[in-house]
Amino acid sequence: MEGTPRTEVTLEPLDDWIVVQPLDDSETPAGLIVPANEAAQTRSGVIASVGPDVADVEPGDKILFARNAGYEVRLIRSPHRVTVLKREDLIARIHD
Repeated sequence: MEGTPRTEVTLEPLDDWIVVQPLDDSETPAGLIVPANEAAQTRSGVIASVGPDVADVEPGDKILFARNAGYEVRLIRSPHRVTVLKREDLIARIHD
């Protein structure tokens, strides 16, 4: 609508949901970029935000989750896709 100020759309997860920015490539400590294998059963990502009922992980944590877990979402006016998934779908925290 004309005259309506634009607001920045954000995704705030509720309950035990988590918003993850998936990583398509993984970079080794030496700086080598290894392409993600499409046949792999897992994906990695960085947690963007967490719901109020989420424990043991926080925004900024790099995590591993099942490839088919959650829902892929793209916010309007944003080229980036995020994955929204339940806390129980996380497999591990990645330390590198």
